[in-house]
Amino acid sequence: MDVATVARRARTENFPVASLLFPRRLRPHLRAVYGFARLVDMLGDEVQGDRLAALDELEGEVEACYSGTPTWPVMCVLQPTIREFSLPREPFLRLIEANRMDQRISEYETWDDLREYCRHSADPVGRLVLGLLRLDRESELVAASDDVCTGLQLVNFLQDVPRDLDLGRIYLPAEDRRRFGVTVLDRPTPELREALEYEAARARALLAGGRLLQARIGGRVGRAVGLFARGGLAALEALERAGWDIFTQRPRPSRTRLALAAFAR
Repeated sequence: MDVATVARRARTENFPVASLLFPRRLRPHLRAVYGFARLVDMLGDEVQGDRLAALDELEGEVEACYSGTPTWPVMCVLQPTIREFSLPREPFLRLIEANRMDQRISEYETWDDLREYCRHSADPVGRLVLGLLRLDRESELVAASDDVCTGLQLVNFLQDVPRDLDLGRIYLPAEDRRRFGVTVLDRPTPELREALEYEAARARALLAGGRLLQARIGGRVGRAVGLFARGGLAALEALERAGWDIFTQRPRPSRTRLALAAFAR
């Protein structure tokens, strides 16, 4: 798959259900940000050939959004959003750097090491959403957003252990695997289940930041932002209901469950 094909696919990707609760005027801008996030992940995971070169090319497109004219369709859509909301370069560049890390690093020794990866791979998305709400200078909100985004990333890691292993990556910290005696990741074991439950508790604690975000932002937009965290909690519940079976399916909450969560207070 070449870069152009990936860019076209990212342009048509569905964006999260929570975004439907945002004011209509903001939804195209959310699509633009989400399209970029999907594009950078697809370049890091799916492009055949030199992925680092593809990511370098994308970084050039980011620079063109600020000082010139981008050429990729996803970036052409993104540029007006960057200009209207004065979004900084750093979150976009951090997302690119996370995918560079994926090309160089196959596993992480400690939770602190993995948390640093999430500061690149996950937290920038929340900061960009706050930027669209013009709340990205509120330090308490930024900290809560970072926690929620890292929590969501950790949930994805738990759901995707087999997929990530196929990609040559392990996102369960080595120190935690040793703690529970995990020696294999390609089949269910009691030790792996214990490790998954341990990481799930960590994710729940991080996702608790969603309550602060919802309360501080308030109204329908607050519920929309809070829904990102509740979606992560619902995914953890689905994993638990499935007995932590991540091999025969990818447990996830139903659309009905997410819809109910959207209107929870």
